[in-house]
Amino acid sequence: MRRIASIGIGILAAASFRPAFPQERPLTSPPQGFTVLFNGKDLSGWRGRQPNYSPHEEAVLSSQELVAKQVQWNSERDAHWSVDAAKGEIVSDGRSPHLATVKAFGDFEFYVDWLMVSHNGDSGIYLRSYPQVQIWDPDNPREVRNGAPKGSGALWNDNDDNPGKWPLVKADNPVGQWNTLRIKMVGSRVWAWLNEKQTVDGQALDNYFDRKLPILPKGAIELQTHGSEIRFRNIYVREIPPAEAKSTLDKLKR
Repeated sequence: MRRIASIGIGILAAASFRPAFPQERPLTSPPQGFTVLFNGKDLSGWRGRQPNYSPHEEAVLSSQELVAKQVQWNSERDAHWSVDAAKGEIVSDGRSPHLATVKAFGDFEFYVDWLMVSHNGDSGIYLRSYPQVQIWDPDNPREVRNGAPKGSGALWNDNDDNPGKWPLVKADNPVGQWNTLRIKMVGSRVWAWLNEKQTVDGQALDNYFDRKLPILPKGAIELQTHGSEIRFRNIYVREIPPAEAKSTLDKLKR
């Protein structure tokens, strides 16, 4: 499976997205209407989660089974995820597990900055624990056959006939520079912008784990990496209220 980076984001008007700070300066407060998911100091609010684990399977675990799994997952989290508090960054060494929000989200808007430290890395943002908004090195020679030269920011794990599988434009900054990813999810529909350029426009996120089933209405947002060190910062979320969600989906029908 394939697996997300960023220029620092600035104070946002409700309907616009304008990075206001240079990438060397992390923000200390969320944009208007958003809440902080990463406090810059520790992994409060984040849990480890088994890579590529179907949320449908997790949903049927008993409370005792889930507690036992979570103890193991958090132990693995602490072995492979850390915080560079001096820079306000989450650091992954590129190995298991995923880093997932403790809270489950339904309809939401999400911002994250990501940095691929070296070439040939692979990362992504799982939406309600489903893969994913893809992040990878477009110049990785091993991934040419998988479409890496098209760039990051699309729903790579979608069905082959889903236009959301590939980004509308290639918007990656060079490896070693920050990138900003903005994602909006309403129902099963996803919009994504990478470095202010739209890469997905209201396409469906397919259920990777069972193509015949719809995705669940709520779930974790997950950071996923493999193959190289990836860093994340400025992580913010806004939960979209029902009326706004309905209006958004109604516009797709016109």
